[in-house]
Amino acid sequence: MSDMRSRERLDKNKLLLYGIIGSCNLGDVEYGKAVAQAIQGGITCLQVREKDMTQAELLAIIRKVKPLCDAAGVPLIVNDDALVCKLSGAAGVHIGLGDGSIRAAGKLLGSDKIIGATAHNLDEALAAQAAGADYIGVGAAFGSKSKGNAVRLANLKAYRDITSAVDIPVIAIGGINAGNVGELAGLGLSGIAVISAIFGSRDIAASAHELRAAAQALTSSPCAEDNSEEGTETDG
Repeated sequence: MSDMRSRERLDKNKLLLYGIIGSCNLGDVEYGKAVAQAIQGGITCLQVREKDMTQAELLAIIRKVKPLCDAAGVPLIVNDDALVCKLSGAAGVHIGLGDGSIRAAGKLLGSDKIIGATAHNLDEALAAQAAGADYIGVGAAFGSKSKGNAVRLANLKAYRDITSAVDIPVIAIGGINAGNVGELAGLGLSGIAVISAIFGSRDIAASAHELRAAAQALTSSPCAEDNSEEGTETDG
């Protein structure tokens, strides 16, 4: 079963504060400096998400930040490109909807790499688990400026429906920041994925630190009977 394989290669505690970095969010901040600050602030996993780079450029970035992640015990995930993951020795790959095959990534990478997947609803989450995903990023929780075309969940209670139905960890993504993260408490989530609320911040380390504490609080909260409010558009 996929959940057994997941336990072998993925510590779900590493999903608590899942930072997603992209050059479009950094402004004038140098890539390596941004990663170092995020690690200092407490991210537990890092995904490099670059949609407009060549494979060679992406590979160079991954090789640049991998030593920082390795030294801190932070798994480094490559967005979409399983080959770059394999060539760089990164911890895993995240396959977005329509961006590749979970099964094909698993065949290329073998059993020791993490494979993440994206879902917007219960059916997609179940399909990702069946295909061999180790965790699922589900959203968008709130409106996001980082992903202007992000598909919104009908309501936040949908997270509870998904976490109750799958056996692999689920993290929330989409417009999450320190002001709204508390709305995700009690939904069975293993963590939160954050883009611009960390890497678009003037103080990356401080923002990561604040969100790390909030993530710990929401993942330790008792399951709520109903947390169905819809979110508003936020910074990503």
